[in-house]
Amino acid sequence: MHPIYQGARFLTAAARLEQCPVDQGREVAFSGRSNAGKSSVINTICHQNALARTSKTPGRTQQMVFFQLDDSRRLVDLPGYGYAKVPEALKRDWQTQMSAYLEQRRSLVGLVLVMDIRHPLTEFDQHMLRWGGRANLPILALLTKADKLKSGAVRTAERMVERVVTAEQEANQVATFSSLRRHGVGVVHHILDRWLEIDPVAERSTPQPTA
Repeated sequence: MHPIYQGARFLTAAARLEQCPVDQGREVAFSGRSNAGKSSVINTICHQNALARTSKTPGRTQQMVFFQLDDSRRLVDLPGYGYAKVPEALKRDWQTQMSAYLEQRRSLVGLVLVMDIRHPLTEFDQHMLRWGGRANLPILALLTKADKLKSGAVRTAERMVERVVTAEQEANQVATFSSLRRHGVGVVHHILDRWLEIDPVAERSTPQPTA
C-alpha cells in the first residue's frame, strides 16, 4: 500500500455541489446502498479504523464527505442510499445532488460503486451505473462481504455483475472485497493509483543518501 492512503485525513463535508472543495486536482468517489459496507471499505484501504464513520443507522450520512490524500488528490464518501429512515423528499434531494456531482464535477476521475455481494445490482446500483455512463466516468463495482459466500458463489456473482457493468461501459471493472479478511485491498489500490495518477514505484522509493 502506498503511504499516501495511510495519511488520508478529513477535509470537509458538503450537502450540495457548490459547497464542495475547489474543483481541481483528482478525486475518486465511493457510493453504495446503505449497509453495503462503504465506510468499512474506505477505512480498510486507508488502513485506518475510524476515518470514514460507520453507523448502525443506515443512511445516517447525508453529506458528501471529502478526505484529502495530498494537495491534489481526494477520496469522497457519498451519502448512503436505500434503507434510510428519512422523508422521501430528502431522498429525492440526495439523488439530485448526487447526479449533479457525478455529471458536473470536473476533478472526479472514477467511482467505486460498493455492493453487498449477496444483493448486487439493486435499482440504486443500476441508477449509478447509468449516471456513470452518461458522465463517461469509469466505475469499479466492488462486491463487498465476499467472506460471507463460498468461493463458487463468489465467482458466479462476480461474473454476473461483470456482464452487466461492462455492458453499460466497457471501461468498468469488477472486484471482490472483504474488509474482515483484507481480500481485494491490493486490487483496489492498483485501480486507485491509476485513476489518481499515483506512481507506485517512484513515490515509494526511498531516497538514497548523498555522498
